Amino acid sequence: MRPSRQVTTVAATLLVLSMVSSVLLLQQVDKVRTNATLKDVLYISSPRTIKRLSLGYSSLMADIYWTRAVQYFGGKLHTGDRHYELLGPLLEITTGLDPKLLVAYEYGSNFLGAAPPLGAGDPQQAIKLIEFGIKNNPDQWHLYYDLGFVYYLELKDYKAAEKAFEAGSRTPNAHPFMKLMAGNMAQHAGEYEMARMLWTATYQSAYERLIRANAAAHLRAITVDEDVLALNRIVARYRNEKGHLPQSFADLISAGLLRGVPQDPLGHPYKLVADGSIEVADPDSLPFIQHGLPSGYVPPEAVKLLPVD
Repeated sequence: MRPSRQVTTVAATLLVLSMVSSVLLLQQVDKVRTNATLKDVLYISSPRTIKRLSLGYSSLMADIYWTRAVQYFGGKLHTGDRHYELLGPLLEITTGLDPKLLVAYEYGSNFLGAAPPLGAGDPQQAIKLIEFGIKNNPDQWHLYYDLGFVYYLELKDYKAAEKAFEAGSRTPNAHPFMKLMAGNMAQHAGEYEMARMLWTATYQSAYERLIRANAAAHLRAITVDEDVLALNRIVARYRNEKGHLPQSFADLISAGLLRGVPQDPLGHPYKLVADGSIEVADPDSLPFIQHGLPSGYVPPEAVKLLPVD
């Protein structure tokens, strides 16, 4: 057989084997389902093994695992399941197959660290994932932001958050707010102020719609918490001046303490309860709020995030 024909035959054989191997692997990966068990889904749990089996299609496999991770988390969130055992392994496999897939690190930083039912409740695993991302993408300021985000919001570790933001501020094309947030961490600025800065930055820089919806919900919650605390102070002032509680917001408006009936970020009027407390009208549409919850309110198991543009 002529050498050129031998090369062609060998190449064709390898191509066929590659295609067959890829199909078999894709069939295995396709068994991933939202309610599958860890044993069912990750019987190929090593990124290195999957990368070898992909025969050069590691980026394709990373995209598939990334899609599965999104489906897995979204399904859990929708059903209110508080167990996210697969989220970390799926993200680890995804980034092991394609260490440059930046959105997977952003996803992990938002949902691995958050407490159930909104995430896996494992900030240390989130930090490990992001640090792997920084190791492979040292010039990406978003990853340092994600790291500082987890250290501050989930662990309240101001020093580590400051260090992460400061390191990120020195990367090429870093956003100016990185230096500002590093300074705020050093000064221990107000909790609401820092939280608003972080969630605003997440909303503005995120590409995934679910991440943006999560950030928008947190921003609404911050606004509600600040509104309720401010309204409580106004009610207390009215009581001190008049000697009794207001019967409605109209009393506060007549006293010159309010310009109109206050509304939450979704446009629903707040409620002034007979005991002088302030409540939101629709707590189910405002996850993450700490103040303004009706007495005896039990949050739904499943969290429904409002869509964003």
